[in-house]
Amino acid sequence: MEPFKSESIIDFFDRYKTDKDCLEYLASIKWRDGFTCVKCHHKKFTIRKSNYARDCNLCHHIESPTANTLFHKVKFGVRKAFTIVFEMSAATKSVSSSQMARRLNVTRQTAWLFMHKVRIAMKSSELHPISGQILVDEFVFGGKEDLKQGRSNDSKKKKIVVAVEVDKKRGVKRAYFKSIDNYSSKELNKVFVSHISSDAKITTDKWKGYLPLKKDYHITQIKSNVSDFFEVNTIIHQLKAGLRSVYSWMHQGHLEKYLDEYSYRLNRSIHKQTIFDNLINRMMNNKHISYQEIIIRT
Repeated sequence: MEPFKSESIIDFFDRYKTDKDCLEYLASIKWRDGFTCVKCHHKKFTIRKSNYARDCNLCHHIESPTANTLFHKVKFGVRKAFTIVFEMSAATKSVSSSQMARRLNVTRQTAWLFMHKVRIAMKSSELHPISGQILVDEFVFGGKEDLKQGRSNDSKKKKIVVAVEVDKKRGVKRAYFKSIDNYSSKELNKVFVSHISSDAKITTDKWKGYLPLKKDYHITQIKSNVSDFFEVNTIIHQLKAGLRSVYSWMHQGHLEKYLDEYSYRLNRSIHKQTIFDNLINRMMNNKHISYQEIIIRT
């Protein structure tokens, strides 16, 4: 089945008119390399026309296209689930669970849970670190804005470190964020280990927390000013504005999921035609996670 390639909501609803249309698409992804029964490992099967499930010809175990994926046991309809994925991938900024619930006529809790599953799929694989010219900085989010730049130890504010990859024309290529507890080198190292190549040329401000990291990375420390950190400051401003316009409050335990969501869309801004298909594939490649597990992760 051809991947969906469009940013248009009209094209989306033309392609996916029913739950069955969505299940057919999921089946084409799940078994693109062939079917193997999870119970007996037999490879021959019969397709159930009602929902594209595979019925093993030997043991007759039936496997749904959604089984053991992030679509597992979706009770509000696969088409509505697809709509949430489309909205979260194609939108220019986040949508709150309250807004999504009203749009799709589901409960806020249902929308909240599934949207967090989508954010889990948006998390970086960390297999493709950023390289070249990198700008790293820290900032705070939440609480009362005091218009001050730099670090704050206010316990009400959420602390975040960001790494931005820029091209030769100082355009932003990719950006990644990590929630941190403080500004120690151990905490700042989270974004380096997860997302930055060891051969990257990294620029930071003169904060002492970066000094111990110089033994493993090519770090140049300069006095913080608007012009040298313009791209970082722009990304930080856009992130803060986007989150504030949608969420009145955000649990610290879920902060990184919202940061992953922002990074996912930003880093694929030139691939909007295929972003929905990419995210659906990620949803299929991630294992089922329960409501209790999502709560525990906080």
